[in-house]
Amino acid sequence: MPDIHVSAAVVIDDDGRVLVVRKKDTVRFMQPGGKPEPGESAAQTLIRELHEELGVVLVEADLEPLGTFISEAANEPGHRVVAQAFAASIVPTDVTVQAELAELRWISREDAVDLPLAPLSTEHLLPIAWSR
Repeated sequence: MPDIHVSAAVVIDDDGRVLVVRKKDTVRFMQPGGKPEPGESAAQTLIRELHEELGVVLVEADLEPLGTFISEAANEPGHRVVAQAFAASIVPTDVTVQAELAELRWISREDAVDLPLAPLSTEHLLPIAWSR
């Protein structure tokens, strides 16, 4: 099964809700982030992606490494995603949908029950978010 390498952000607001996004022409929500450009570190990738997708400006010191997680890819059948995940603090009012995003939501545990979510989110990243 081919691997897709990505960086992903686990962002929690003051009410314990977690930020998830949905890309255009897709159904499942996932943590914001994306694939690296040549020569980028995982942190650099995430900083660039959060700026492109959400209009947020962060530096590496704003990111807390959470580890590497592997799940079935949400939008590429037959692939798995290998994600370097980071916790980040973002003010909810600073976030706007841009680039290839169609939608963003701040979700609670209850919201997650009925929302179509990426395997990486349900298997790894949301449990980490809600245990913090």
